[in-house]
Amino acid sequence: MKQIIYKNTAISYSDIGKGSTVVLLHGFLENKTMWKDLAPNLSKKNRVLSIDLLGHGETECLGYVHSMEENAEIVKAILSRLRIRKAVIIGHSMGGYVALAFAELYPKIVKGIVLLNSTAKEDSEERKMNRDRAVKAVKQNYINFVRISIANLFSENNRDRLENEIEKVKLAALKTPLQGIVASLEGMKIRKDRQFILKETDFKKMLILGKKDSVLIYDENLSQIENTNTELISFPDGHMSHIENKEELEKVMVSFLKGI
Repeated sequence: MKQIIYKNTAISYSDIGKGSTVVLLHGFLENKTMWKDLAPNLSKKNRVLSIDLLGHGETECLGYVHSMEENAEIVKAILSRLRIRKAVIIGHSMGGYVALAFAELYPKIVKGIVLLNSTAKEDSEERKMNRDRAVKAVKQNYINFVRISIANLFSENNRDRLENEIEKVKLAALKTPLQGIVASLEGMKIRKDRQFILKETDFKKMLILGKKDSVLIYDENLSQIENTNTELISFPDGHMSHIENKEELEKVMVSFLKGI
């Protein structure tokens, strides 16, 4: 694991492989270890950076609101340190929000973006209220909040089949500090709508959705790619495609990177 200091804050990342750079950004309550299977496979022909976002994994917290823009700045800081001028960014859920913020701030660096179980839409008013409820819930009962949150990410029909995997995800999530959870909830709540990134940019784009995703409802997220050059990949399961549809996702990712 490697580290840089950004605004007096330790930022952790891993760096494997050689070739064109691929940046992997995890989701809320996750960390760079979520890519433990995908990263080594992608690194056979690419340089793969897996970054712990603010308040997650081995990256420290930076204030009480971790905006998507601030997270994008830590990605830029790492790329600058490594003198990397171009990269493909793959973001899962919250990581996708960060990828879009990065694309707005630094469009010339982006060679392609994959939104994995993510969306370019901003939070609806209902979702914003749910974020506020989540802040209260995690402050009242941290362990219960994390366990319930993780279970809900998987489609119901996979919860028994993937029981061991789900438990590992929960244990990793429980390492996320309370401040990191709250700051990320606040940051996601205030993020801006970035559907224009899908419509107005020329780099290669892909949206991957799960048909049984209880976090991002499938049908509600199709409209954002209408009249865009964004490729849609649909999987039959939930929000955790890297676990629920592991082999299929790997093939899709390899194909996407070959085409750039």
